[in-house]
This record gives sequence, structure tokens and C-alpha cells, in this order.
Amino acid sequence: MALEDAKAQIDHAFTREDLKGPSFENVFAGATSFLRRRYTKDLTHADLAVTGLPFDQAVTNRPGTRLGPRAIREASLLQPCDAPYGWGYDVLSEFAIADYGDMAFDYAMPSEVPERIRAHVAGILATETACIALGGDHSVTLGVLRAHAEKYGPLSVIQFDAHTDTWADDDFSRVDHGTFLYKAAKEGTVVPERSVQIGIRTDNPDTIGFHIIDAPACHRGTPEALMEEVRDIVGQNPCYITFDIDALDPAFAPGTGTPVSGGLASWQALAMLRALKGINLVGGDVVEVSPPFDHASITATAAAHVATELLCLWGWTRR
Repeated sequence: MALEDAKAQIDHAFTREDLKGPSFENVFAGATSFLRRRYTKDLTHADLAVTGLPFDQAVTNRPGTRLGPRAIREASLLQPCDAPYGWGYDVLSEFAIADYGDMAFDYAMPSEVPERIRAHVAGILATETACIALGGDHSVTLGVLRAHAEKYGPLSVIQFDAHTDTWADDDFSRVDHGTFLYKAAKEGTVVPERSVQIGIRTDNPDTIGFHIIDAPACHRGTPEALMEEVRDIVGQNPCYITFDIDALDPAFAPGTGTPVSGGLASWQALAMLRALKGINLVGGDVVEVSPPFDHASITATAAAHVATELLCLWGWTRR
């Protein structure tokens, strides 16, 4: 290979000129943007931006998810030269996708983070660019939901999770990854009766109106039948998907803060996401990847695939 040819195949995160198209670059080398998309703050020609929210100071158990966005990006490098499997189209070729980098914030001022996240994501949405976020603990989703609700109105939420995250918390100055959805519901950001929680396997008797398909139900049913029920619930309301990686069983996602046995297998989760084709997806996130507790990048790899599925699902109705 000529030297100039070799140079053309390195660091696509900085050197690629087009936001569309596959990336043929050595998996083990180069800058680790998500799916080798170009790092840029200029979203003039972008259809969708991926951004990292590396905040983990709201956890109730093991920390480390501040390192999640970096690990997910690195794990995504296995995928960027192939069209995502099972969709029948290549989202990377049909849509202009950028990596917007991580949100900056003062780690010593955690109470300011939800508003900073809202403003960060609102800035992306203001350019008519969709957003997929990489967490971070699950508290980051509240700010993202608020930004989307400002643009689209009250949202339906499809939440993949071991926990409902709707424990009562009327102190809105608190930042807690277990109460973010309670607050989103109470303030009208999301519509519980048109939202669904999938994979739940911890007890929280007050559902505050959310539909729940718990983990045992997921194991009894087929992904296609279960997601038909979900599609009926959310309808064509603007919908946001938040995927806590602990929705997966610890065998498939050991690197997370609060693992719970009995969860989804990777194949189940991916099949469910593909079976949601046709919903009005306006945004999404993958959260709670904690690299210090991961092994062989198992959890980060699963999260990278989930994030890619979210891209594909978002693009499905926009082709």
C-alpha cells in the first residue's frame, strides 16, 4: 500500500469530508469517534448527532459511568464498515451522522448538570439535528427529555431497564438516577399512559401510570408480539427511547452500576428494537455503562450495538 493511500485510511474522525458513508479503517487504530463519524460542532449538514454525557455523580451503587461514552465509542469501531444487520438499509450511507463530542460541565457542581444537559441537547435540536446520547448514569436522561419535550411536546417514553426509576422524589433540586422518570412524569415532560417500561425486575408498587412489561413477561413472549403491544400504546406520539444497559442480564452486561439477574439477553433487546419499526422516534440514549466493572468490553460492545440500532430505528421512518 502506498504511503498516501495509507494516510487516507486513518483518523476518519477528523479527515473524512462527508458525514455519510461507511468507514474502512483499521479497527485497532485511529481516533475513536462513534462509528468513525466525523467529530464536529458544525451541524449545518447533519441529520443526527451523537453526543456523550459523562456524568455519574447521581448513582446509588457503583460509579464509573462517566467513562461510558468513551468506552462505547471505542466498542463501536467494530461496526462502521458494514451496514447494520437486519435492517435492509445502511443508515450510515443514507443519513449524515456526526459525533458532537462530549458535553462540558463542572464536576464540582452536580446540581447544575441537568440544566446544562437540557441546554446542550436543545442546542443540537435547534439546528434541526436529531440526537442520540451516550451516558453517563441514568439521571442524564431527565435533561435530554426536557430538551426534546420543548421541541416536540410531551413525550412517550420506551424505557429498557431493570428498574422503573420512578421512586417518589418531589425535591427537584436533587439529582438521582432512580427518580428521573418520576420527575419527568410529574412535570409533564412525559406521558405515562402512553409510555412503556421493558425488562423491569425490581419492585416499585407505584407505577404512576406507566405500562410495564417486566422481565418474566419478556421471556415468555416473543419480541415481535411484545413490541406490537408497545407500538399500540405509544402510537404516533413523539417517542423517546432510553436504554439502561442493566436491562440486559449481567451475563451480557456485567459492567454497570446496579446489575440485576434475570434480565434480557442481547439478542432479545436487539430484536425488540428492530420490531419497533414505525414508531415516531425523535431521540434516544444508552446509559449506565461502567467500564471499571466491564470484562473484555462485553457491556460497551452491547451498548454500541444498541446505540447503532437506535440510529437505524430513527432513520427507518425518514428514508
